[in-house]
Parts: sequence; C-alpha cells; structure tokens
Amino acid sequence: MIEILTIETPELGDRSYLVHDGAVALVVDPQRDIDRVLALASEAGVRIEAIAETHMHNDYVTGGLALAAETGARYLVNAADPVSFEREEVRDGDRIDLGSFTVEVLATPGHTPNHLSYLVYEGDRPTSVFTGGSLLFGTVGRTDLISAEQTEPLTRAQYRSAHRLAELPGSVEVLPTHGFGSFCSSASTSGSSVSTIDQERQQNLALTLTDEDTFVKTLLSGLTAYPRYYAYMGERNLAGPGPVRYDPPAPVDPEELGRRIEAGEWVVDLRDRRAYAKGHLSGTVGIELGDLFSTYHGWVVPWGEPVTLIGERPEDVERAQRDLSRIGIDELAGAAVGPVEHLAGARPLSSYEVTDFAGLASRLAAGERWTILDVRRDDEREVAHIEHSMHIPVHDLRARLGEVPDGPVAVHCAAGFRSAIGASLLDGGGRQILLVDDDFSRATDAGLPVVS
Repeated sequence: MIEILTIETPELGDRSYLVHDGAVALVVDPQRDIDRVLALASEAGVRIEAIAETHMHNDYVTGGLALAAETGARYLVNAADPVSFEREEVRDGDRIDLGSFTVEVLATPGHTPNHLSYLVYEGDRPTSVFTGGSLLFGTVGRTDLISAEQTEPLTRAQYRSAHRLAELPGSVEVLPTHGFGSFCSSASTSGSSVSTIDQERQQNLALTLTDEDTFVKTLLSGLTAYPRYYAYMGERNLAGPGPVRYDPPAPVDPEELGRRIEAGEWVVDLRDRRAYAKGHLSGTVGIELGDLFSTYHGWVVPWGEPVTLIGERPEDVERAQRDLSRIGIDELAGAAVGPVEHLAGARPLSSYEVTDFAGLASRLAAGERWTILDVRRDDEREVAHIEHSMHIPVHDLRARLGEVPDGPVAVHCAAGFRSAIGASLLDGGGRQILLVDDDFSRATDAGLPVVS
C-alpha cells in the first residue's frame, strides 16, 4: 500500500507531494527548497526514484531539476516543453513503474498548454491523481498566464481536461498543486483539504456548469489580478533552475543602510505591521514576514531591483531568504539585523497611528477629514467598498503615489496586511498616515457607509 505525504507551502498557497510504497518514492511538483523533500524521504526511509512536473510553473521556481541532480532520480517532464536541460520526456499514455505502484501520464492542457496529470495505480486499481494546476478543489487553474491570445483556447482546453479527469473512478483521490491560496487558482476553492473525483463531479465549477461556453464565460469573468513576478517564473523554469544556497546576506551597518535609503533603494522591513508603525526608518517599506510575504514582495518590489532586508533577528532574514528563493530571488543586496533603534544610527525614527474601522468612524464623526484609501484588488472593491473612498491596489501604489491627495490618509484593505504595505509606501512621502488594521467585514458595523 502506498502512502502520500503532503509538503505544504502556505507562503505560496501550494502543495508538493512525496508518494512511496515504503521503499521507492515519487515526488510531484517540488518547491525550490528541496531540503524539505530530502528530510521527509529520509524520515520515511525511502529512496526518491522519480520526480514529476505537472507543468512549467508560473508562481514559483521549481526544485525538480536540483532534486534530480541531488538524488539521481528520473526527472519526468512533458516532451513538448521547450526546456534547456536533460530530462526524461513523457507523453500522454506513458506508464512508469515505480516499486509496487505505477504512474500513468495524462495530458490535461489548460492551465498551461503542456500541462500533465499523473494517475497512480496500486496494482490494476487507480487510487490517486496528481492534477497540478488542472482540477483543483471546486475550481480549476487559471488560464490567462500565458498570453491574452491563448486565454480562451486554454480555457476551453481546461474544461475538456477537467471532464477527462471526471471520467476516472469516483473513489480516486484528487491531489492538486495549486488552490490553497495560490493566485494560480481561477476562483475561490471549496476550502476542502481532501477531495475525490466523485466530490469534484458534485462541486467543481468545470463539472457543474451546463456547457463549455457557459464555463468559458464564467471563468473568464472571474479572473483577477495576479502577482507581477509570475511573468518571470515560466522562463526561469524552462531554463532549468539549479540549487539554491542560503548563505547569510552581507551585513549592512547603520551608515550604509541610511545611504541606501537616501538613494531610493528598496529596503524592506520584515517586522510586524504594528511594530513598524510604532517606529521605523522613513523610506523603508514594511512587508510583514509571514505567509503572504513572498507573494506581495514579488508583487510590489520591481523584479531585479536590489533589496536590503531589515530584521529583528537573523532567523527572520533566513526565513525571508527561503521564501524569496522560491520565487527566484536568490541574491540580496544585504541585511541589517537588530533593534530598529540601533539600525537607525543618528537618523530619527518615523511612526504613524494604527486604528480599526470603529476608530476611523469615530474620528470621521468628530469632524476629522481623511482621504480613505482602499488598497484591495479591483474584484474585491467591486463587491463592496466604503462610499467616497479612493482606490489604488497596493501593487500599483508606488507608481501612483502622486494621485493621492495631500493631507491625512487612512489606508485599509481586507485584513490589514496590504494596508500596512500601503501605509509604509505613503509614509515615505512624509504625509500623515492612519493604518486601519482590521477586517473589512467590520466596516459596516462600525457605521461606515459601505456600498456595493
């Protein structure tokens, strides 16, 4: 009997898998930091014999090639992908025997033109299917990551691929890579942590809509913005990313830190959003270290720009390094570690106030005049927003700072993470800032005029 072990990467909303029979293992869609995979295989006492890529990923740099080089495992990649490295070419219908189980390759284009799924057999019985960015829990992978011209044809291919997978026995377990917070998902997933073909027949967008045209119209109308760094991931994966090292970044002293800030370089403060608001170096950008860090760093900071990190502890910088390596940022300009008061040197610290929606409502009722800046995505704002508020998505804010009126600005998002980034970008311009660190669902109860 095989065992399937899941390797969660909540920072990107993805999963990788290690499938084994107690001796031999298959790895599906490994992330860049392959030490996690190697540790899991070692703990299970199994040998990694094959690594399978469902597709050339758009949301992260794969660890597949490096893992194959480290282990000597077979590296299974679609023969149609124009890669620049040696791999074992696989095609629709191929079967690979691995220990006591067999893997069948299924062509499931849609999320990408050459997307594959891998169906696992125990004996003659299919038991699980690794669907990558094809069939997700309740939805499918987005189809607009290649080009505008290919989006509709890929959407139609995605529909047909989902229906091909739906023909599998209902008991087959569905194991996607995306859909756990990843922007590679075309819509909100069902929220499940496990699913089967039978469950997907009942709940999946692609399988419950009446026909292909309806599906295409529905899916395309629901696509939202996705992180800018995605534009660089496919190319990087086709080129064949090698191993990554986590050597500590060069230390940056207070004097050099100040010079970089004055020069307008990207200096990213990793601390908690409220700690940042209480005291920070003006000109830095606060992107709180956590599950959303790498996604929004890759969305807000222009690709290829030198970045210096500020962290309270070396462990914070180490975690940020790992997170950033997953999206292809391997080199940092340096890091300053320690209490921000020490890192400031002779420079004064800046600060701004933090409140919730009730606090904002109270201040407005008292006659204070604030520009309310909503930094959520377009699709979020269309659902509901505060009347007369201004809207600039956080990923566009740096380029559009000049559009924000002079005077006090209160910044909000859906839960506080993005508004904290927005507040830090605005604060660098020297204006009065109020960070609304609260859940948007509380805005109406606070008495603010919310319209939809």
